[in-house]
Amino acid sequence: MTKKLLIPLLALTLAGSLLAACGGDDDGGTTITEPSSTEATTTGGGSSGSGGTVAFSASSGIAYDETDVSADAGSDTITFENGSGIPHDVVIEDSDGNEVASTDEITSGSTETTADLKAGTYTFYCSVDSHREQGMEGTLTVK
Repeated sequence: MTKKLLIPLLALTLAGSLLAACGGDDDGGTTITEPSSTEATTTGGGSSGSGGTVAFSASSGIAYDETDVSADAGSDTITFENGSGIPHDVVIEDSDGNEVASTDEITSGSTETTADLKAGTYTFYCSVDSHREQGMEGTLTVK
């Protein structure tokens, strides 16, 4: 085979493999990855009430990498890194079920937003499809 034919053939084979990997049948056979119990914390802020950065991430499947996160009270930057090919977001709600912050829904990327967080316990979850019902949620403790 000549090089002129081999390169386009390899490109088509690779493209077909990628499309097959992205495709799916809606049979409900979603793989669920159990979250670790890793605790994430904020950076910056300290006890001054000035807030900091609260980092969330998802590496694979329907799970955050951390389920217990702590933050400083104040104006916090909420960052979310999604290394997964599955779309996710982060929604934070207070103990009354009121949404106080949410990120954009992203796939294989990162996003951020800000929130004025008061001391207390919050729930964070993914609002995409039934991800929350499948266990994609955790606790955010603000001090």
